[in-house]
Amino acid sequence: MGVNLREVIPETARREVEIKSLKGYVIAIDAYNALYQFLAAIRQPDGTPLMDRSGRVTSHLSGLFYRTINLVEEGVKPVYVFDGKPPELKRKELEERAKRKEAAEEKYREYSEAGLLEEARKYRIQALRLTNEMVEEAKRLLEAMGIPWIQAPAEGEAQAAYLTIKGDAWAAGSQDYDSLLFGAKRLVRNLAITGKRKLPGRSQYVEIKPEIIELEKLLSSLGIDRKKLVLLGLLLGTDFNPGGVKGIGPKTALRYVKAAGDPLKLLKSIAGDEDLVKAYQFFLNPPVTSEYKIEFKPPNEEKIKEILVREHDFNPERVENAASRLRKAYKENLKASQKRLDAWFR
Repeated sequence: MGVNLREVIPETARREVEIKSLKGYVIAIDAYNALYQFLAAIRQPDGTPLMDRSGRVTSHLSGLFYRTINLVEEGVKPVYVFDGKPPELKRKELEERAKRKEAAEEKYREYSEAGLLEEARKYRIQALRLTNEMVEEAKRLLEAMGIPWIQAPAEGEAQAAYLTIKGDAWAAGSQDYDSLLFGAKRLVRNLAITGKRKLPGRSQYVEIKPEIIELEKLLSSLGIDRKKLVLLGLLLGTDFNPGGVKGIGPKTALRYVKAAGDPLKLLKSIAGDEDLVKAYQFFLNPPVTSEYKIEFKPPNEEKIKEILVREHDFNPERVENAASRLRKAYKENLKASQKRLDAWFR
């Protein structure tokens, strides 16, 4: 779920852009976030994910394969960052999520048996799970495609933020805003869903474009620093404290934060929760690794076909055509080093 800062982010701190304007930039993508989006979006009418003939889910592989190729064709240089071990602070929320998924699975079965497909689809999506096996399959596919991935020691968004701080990535890519709390210089949203998308339960389509939020502009617009941004996030609610501090909405939270002298002192006085203090410190000093290498390699088309066609029953012709597109895009956009001026976006 992540922290929801949308209501407090001024329009002056966000901007929609054309995907082609991101050409040449390395984007550190939150892999779990992207894979969940693919699982939710790529489904059959009743909400059931795509599967191979053995009953194994393939929606995540389909989205990862074709969407990554689209990005590379536009000149984007994607680096996928995978979550590591969840921090203990997140344990309670993960347990609650598991309970909600079990309840949604039960509802899905009830509505399916009753023939209520639209209701069943809604609960089937809520019950989606990303298993360790699916994650390992995604890593294998990325390696075959020549796309780099990084294993974070803990939170993937913290690692993605670290890449931007070190200058190894221009921005973090995620639908959630957590990477901003972790210090990402920029956040790019909507990368996994850019283009025409059908509105849920309706026949209407909308055009979705990448949205960029720059941390420096955000902090300047709000009149706060990063420590106070972390405090703001905790007051509103994060994965460490879903729902935030009771009785405090976005406007009140921002007012408290802007008036605060010492963010940590205010947090203690308002919440009085030691776990929130630990969460505050975690956002400011998360576990990350500097042991990584970002290298784009030529796609191994035989390996791609082995994974998608022979192991998971993808259409051979579609895979071959897409792999050919990837090979061409690699030569045009990834093989040669391209540099972009940050000032272009200012």
